[in-house]
Amino acid sequence: MEITWPSLGITVAAQLDERNPALAQCLWDALPYRSLQGHALVAGYHLYHVAPVHSLLHAPAEYRVDRRTVPDGTLFCSRLQHLGIKYGELTEPMAATPVGQVAEEDLDALIQAGREVWNAVYTTKEPVIAEVRRAGGDGGHVLPRLPIGDPQLNELVKDVHAETQRIWLDPPRELVDLHEGRIPSGAGSYETVLTTLLFVNGETRPLGYSCYGGLVRAALDGMPMPWLRQMTRQLAATPAEFLGYCGLDTLWDFTQRLLSGLERLDSHEDFISVMSHMALYCNCLGGWNLHLFPWQAGESLRAVRELV
Repeated sequence: MEITWPSLGITVAAQLDERNPALAQCLWDALPYRSLQGHALVAGYHLYHVAPVHSLLHAPAEYRVDRRTVPDGTLFCSRLQHLGIKYGELTEPMAATPVGQVAEEDLDALIQAGREVWNAVYTTKEPVIAEVRRAGGDGGHVLPRLPIGDPQLNELVKDVHAETQRIWLDPPRELVDLHEGRIPSGAGSYETVLTTLLFVNGETRPLGYSCYGGLVRAALDGMPMPWLRQMTRQLAATPAEFLGYCGLDTLWDFTQRLLSGLERLDSHEDFISVMSHMALYCNCLGGWNLHLFPWQAGESLRAVRELV
């Protein structure tokens, strides 16, 4: 396949392999797609973006590695719905699931892409869009929609899907307003904005990664429906209400509609569909929040390297 960043004029070739065939197949079946390109902010020299692939939340992964130990150019798929690419040193000892490798002759181009994406995320805030496609194939983008039987909840999924599609490649107006200091509720003690942005980031990411992604996996593991409904109430309500207070009104509206219709969810299939769409929506919000966040505000805070 090919991964291209049109605004950077960079394209790399990559080969999927059999280390985690189910994950690789999920990715292959979803091609082509486009997504906002992100960059690791803690782990090191690592690119990642949200892939519009619901099955990445739960597809089996038989083979795991320490990301620090594998060659540069290794591709990973994760249950956070990420396609990741290592392009240099990583410091985080995280088990990861490799699915392929960037061609050796394209590693220099990959490093250049990594540096330019870091500059976009950390400094310029100019979005960089990645396109992933089959080698020699057409580009394009389709955001998948899962079926659901209940009419009321199907209407919710329809709206969540439409909103996710609307903000997939364009920043959500609510997040732009928040990052520019327009917060109708007045959130932010002594009129500070940075603290609110920090807390929004801290609540949005686990809402997608842990809450909704975890609920999908719990349903596939066979957790009884009454427990799933109760866990949804326990895990989703408080962070979504807080995020609504901070300005993410659409997310809070979707959450209230979901909670009010929970008793209508009486099948694991419908539950998985609804929670998968909520996960992808929250992960999309999280990606934009990480891109918009003013990381350069911490320019004076630099790691201290102890001399041995």
